[in-house]
Amino acid sequence: MGAVAASKGPLREIRKPIKMRRTLKGHFGKVYAMHWASDSQSLVSASQDGKLIIWDAYTTNKTNAIPLRSSWVMTCAFEQSKGNLIACGGLDNVCSIYNIQNQSANARATKELVAHDGYLSCCRFTDEGHIITSSGDSSCIYWDINSGEVLKTFSDHTGDVMSVAISPENSNVFVSGSVDKTAKIWDLRNGKCVQTHVGHENDINSVAFFSDGNGFGTGSDDSTCRLFDMRSYGEVNKFGNEKITSGITSVAFSRSGRLMFGGYDDFSTYVWDTLADSSQAAYALPTQHENRVSCLGVNVKGDALCTGSWDTNLKIWA
Repeated sequence: MGAVAASKGPLREIRKPIKMRRTLKGHFGKVYAMHWASDSQSLVSASQDGKLIIWDAYTTNKTNAIPLRSSWVMTCAFEQSKGNLIACGGLDNVCSIYNIQNQSANARATKELVAHDGYLSCCRFTDEGHIITSSGDSSCIYWDINSGEVLKTFSDHTGDVMSVAISPENSNVFVSGSVDKTAKIWDLRNGKCVQTHVGHENDINSVAFFSDGNGFGTGSDDSTCRLFDMRSYGEVNKFGNEKITSGITSVAFSRSGRLMFGGYDDFSTYVWDTLADSSQAAYALPTQHENRVSCLGVNVKGDALCTGSWDTNLKIWA
């Protein structure tokens, strides 16, 4: 497969180059998280200036800003079916849900989900009524948003759970990545871990599903991104080289799955060819951030990538 991928020449010469198209300026603190809405144009970002900002990525306008009770926010999420709800959480151990349709000036959370004993590292909606959260208490929780009740707790990890992603093909299946160096696949229907994937030599900071739902990618402090296939129950590719020594904070795939994006502690965003031999050089996006890239995501249409950084800015690439 690597030979086939390499036969057409380096990836950057095959496809048109990815360029920076927009910069979103407005946060006064480090940007820690971002998430696209299902319309592929709006996105939410969370910063330790204590604000959630909803942006129009095309015009760069801010369409909404939500002041948070706790400024130590680590994650944010957009509900994908209707786009009315936004969730966030962090060192307050609480997942706060906001309805952006009926926002008043003093913006109270419509629901606060309290059960975790550690910081909230990641949250993702499965639908308008349910959300999955991951935490530093080594567990993930599946919630009923309307009642605020815990429906299921997933506690097989032995270290802080840093990231969750929901399968694009089946919302009953999700993957989590942890400081215990493993990624686990879970099934909401039986409440159990159905697969455990090993291979990383250090904390897994980020997980993202492959576009067909059969595989997923991980990014780790061991300076590698990896691609796992759930059908063969194993690692199918590993992306890294001796020149790249910094950890990975976040990963995402292009819509086709050919490209894997990684945000790195050394301020770079690298693009890997998922078909190629892993030793092939990645190409770094030009005009990099001035601090750690803390989050990134590709929109649903697949025509834009957003990166967020500790330099307080977000950048849109296409």
